[in-house]
Amino acid sequence: MSASLSSHLAVTLFGHRFADVHEPWRTLFSTPGFAPHQHPAFAERVELTYRRLHDVNAAIDDVAKFVNDPQRLAAFHEWAGAVDGGLAAIAGIHYNLFLGSLTDHGRSLTGYERLERIGTFLCTELGYGNNAAQLETTAVRDRHGFVLHTPSPAAAKFMPNTSPAGGPKTGVVAARLLVEGADEGVMLFLVPMDAPGVHVRLLQPRIGPPIDHCLTTFTHVRLGPDALLQGPQGRFASDGTFLSDIGNRRLRLLASIARVTTGKFCMSAAALGGGRQALALAVRYAHIRRAAALTGRNAAQVPLWSYRSHHAPLLEALATAYAATLLHRSALTRWEHALTTSGADREEAEIHAALTKAWITWQVRQILIECRERCGAQGLFPVNGLADYLSTIEGPITAEGDNLPILVKAAAHLVMGHAGESPAARPPDTSPADPDFLQYALRRGEDLHRQRARAALRAPAGGSLSRWNHAAGPALRLAEATAARMACQALLSAARTTPDAQAADLLLILHRLLALRLLAPCTGDLLAAGQLRLDHIEQLHVAREQAIAELAPHATTLIDAFMIPEDVFARHPIALPDWDQFVERIPAALAGPAE
Repeated sequence: MSASLSSHLAVTLFGHRFADVHEPWRTLFSTPGFAPHQHPAFAERVELTYRRLHDVNAAIDDVAKFVNDPQRLAAFHEWAGAVDGGLAAIAGIHYNLFLGSLTDHGRSLTGYERLERIGTFLCTELGYGNNAAQLETTAVRDRHGFVLHTPSPAAAKFMPNTSPAGGPKTGVVAARLLVEGADEGVMLFLVPMDAPGVHVRLLQPRIGPPIDHCLTTFTHVRLGPDALLQGPQGRFASDGTFLSDIGNRRLRLLASIARVTTGKFCMSAAALGGGRQALALAVRYAHIRRAAALTGRNAAQVPLWSYRSHHAPLLEALATAYAATLLHRSALTRWEHALTTSGADREEAEIHAALTKAWITWQVRQILIECRERCGAQGLFPVNGLADYLSTIEGPITAEGDNLPILVKAAAHLVMGHAGESPAARPPDTSPADPDFLQYALRRGEDLHRQRARAALRAPAGGSLSRWNHAAGPALRLAEATAARMACQALLSAARTTPDAQAADLLLILHRLLALRLLAPCTGDLLAAGQLRLDHIEQLHVAREQAIAELAPHATTLIDAFMIPEDVFARHPIALPDWDQFVERIPAALAGPAE
């Protein structure tokens, strides 16, 4: 029964395309070639990552189709993020940002699809990150093509993987196009990283998986006329006249780097894969490790999982992981549909992508912290598969738009626009633990933050920055609350569409537990606003405890639905019944499989 139940839950999490979208990566990453390697040298580990990239490429039947299928791209990152965060990062750069930008601009992938040259992406500069529309690197148009140049230290391209490691590389470079002295905005250019005038300096290793991050500059690099990735945002007529269908230079940049939005889904998918695997490890360990029962000095020992203080936070993390996975699915589907549209629909999908990426990656960070702590000192050893995630997660939080700036942009949209304002009807007077009531209460919490932010914007202040600073607190809380409510709704919708009754019941309890956690910080506001009664507060507490008690016996079923192969668990002593042989296994585990 448990196996059947976990299968139904797996279908809910991964959909009906598991066999062609997820299973190939699940199988590949469980093979010995992707087992943990603890190489002492940074350079060796980087080279291993690039060798693995070739293994990944060999497993892709049609690179062009893969690059243009957001579902398959995201699925790859889910499974890669669980075993090799560095691989997830460089593969995301190569397939999504580099090859994706080429296909979006109608360019051939010949040579690149066989990894004869590895692709990289150079947008961020030392002085310009989320304000990339102001970046300084220039591409001056002349009669021979373009001249690419770095005009100042602040214009150095910051952190692209442009070193010779892994083989020759070509980059898509964001640069300001100057035509006869006129600034036409930031466009993308195809640039071999071994061209004369390209200077690459390897940066010191950062926290997280080893990646060959570099500082890259250009000294009057000569490019041919076909270097510009032309499109509606910028192109040249046969007579050399510059043309653009987009009048605003900032919007030209956004059109050029549209792949960054798909990248948000790749980064959040990588975080999800790591978060789910960490949870599976922590839950398995809690059922293996034993502690004294509170029944006397000579009492038999019980699994750690027996203690509410141990399993309650892990169950809340499980509820979060389920909701985050389902939020990712729904937001990605919405983005796929928006790719065929423009205007308001696409803008709303981009806002949802930003909210999804920020909420998921921040929530996964908290899941990882909880899992590591629940495993005690065992969780500090990298061989047990938890410690490295804590540094790896910082990459997805920062890449493809740092979480806070993209959340600020989404918050401004939510405050000043009309998204999310459709009034939710108050459910009949039922238990406050009713799922519809919980969704209603979460929506009302959003409304309170929106009202406060708008009131702050209307207050007298010394300029637009001052007004925004007054509104920023409630506006950001609005954005976070909107993402949280979306996640809960995705979980509730899944519960109501799952055909198996037992799976639906578990999903409803997970929804209740998550919604109660997310609602807790604003119960005072809702009480003051008349949306909750005094007796509701105690009922909410009782409902949380009841949800935890109901879920606790099903924890292993819930993690079985993550579909993590036993070969992957076998890499981590903490997940095995013979964990007490941990000390004896450390040397073999650190050595890794023979090459």
